[in-house]
Order: sequence, then C-alpha cells, then structure tokens
Amino acid sequence: MKQEERLAAVVKKVVASDELHAKWLNSLSMMENTGARKISKYEHPTFTDIIVLKHAAEEARHAYYLKKQIGKLKNEHCPDYSYSYLLAPVDSYHYLHQLDVDACRYIKTTLGLEGRAMKHGAYLLVTYAIEVRADMLYGIYQAELTAQKSKVNVKSIIAEEEGHLTEMQRMLQSFHTDWQRLADDMCAVEHKLFDRWIDALEKV
Repeated sequence: MKQEERLAAVVKKVVASDELHAKWLNSLSMMENTGARKISKYEHPTFTDIIVLKHAAEEARHAYYLKKQIGKLKNEHCPDYSYSYLLAPVDSYHYLHQLDVDACRYIKTTLGLEGRAMKHGAYLLVTYAIEVRADMLYGIYQAELTAQKSKVNVKSIIAEEEGHLTEMQRMLQSFHTDWQRLADDMCAVEHKLFDRWIDALEKV
C-alpha cells in the first residue's frame, strides 16, 4: 500500500476520535515547534536573511495554530508535549532529529562540507524534504477534516507550506548546480523515516 493510502487510513480514524485527534494535533504541533527551534538554532547571529526569519516565524506560528485547534474538540486537553499527550511519541520526536543527522552526514560525505557550510546545506535539504512531505500530509488531513465536517482546519498552513517549498527550491538552486539530485536523495531518506512514523501510528 502506498504511503498516501496508509496515511489517509490513519487520518480517517484519528479525525473520527476526539481523543486521538487531540493527540494528533499536539504531535503535529510538537513537530512544527521542533522545526522552528532547529531553524532558530541554525540561524547565524549576524548573517541571517529575511527568508530564514520568515521560515522560523511561520513554523512557530504553525505550532501555535495547531495547538489552538485542540480547543475545537470536545473535552480534550493537551497541556504540553509529554509522551502521554502525543501519538507515537518516540517516533514523532525521533523523525526530525534523525533527518537532521542524516542530512549532515550526507552533505559531509557527498559534498565534503563541514561546519557552517554543512549546516547550511543540511538546513536547505531537510527543509525541502519536510515541505514536500507537508504538502502531502496536510492535504490528506484537510480532505478528511472536510469530509467529516470537522471544526478544525489547516488551510492556512497548507498555503504557507507551498510558499516555503518555492523558497527552498530557489535557495537550493543557488546552493548547488546539481540541487535536484541532492534534494531527491534527501527525500528518499525522509521517505524511510516517514514510513517508520506511519508504522508507529498504525500500531496506536
């Protein structure tokens, strides 16, 4: 079964249960917040451009927005990102961290870059792969929200993630002439990690 089909099946069950839905929203919020914190950590104290600032701000806003959506569900409360308030907590936490590690290793091995240059390349590739994934995930999620007439919606996030993807493509083109091959390689790495995350969600 394709990833899209597996994810759609998981999301359908999640949206049908307020308890699971709250933990799903909290998990997505945590992952968006992790992304925002990673970008902030990556930022250079002096040479940070407006695109990076915009990206960090929007990821943080997504985390807040998703957290606020939990209030639209009946009697559900997820005060923080403790494991008991998340779906597949270990894999949810592990996903972005492992992708970051894999990207740094890939950049160092493939392009021979280290230090700041390696971190910059990893930021671009990880962000690109995440934006490709976000386009798929939030699209499937919104379709199910609409089908079940949920009060929750993620349309504003979808619009911003599409903008992020265009920006990352432009930045990658400036980073390396063979950027598409690099991006495809990183998407293949992300694909495996996402498979593990779906495996964990299916068990829940």
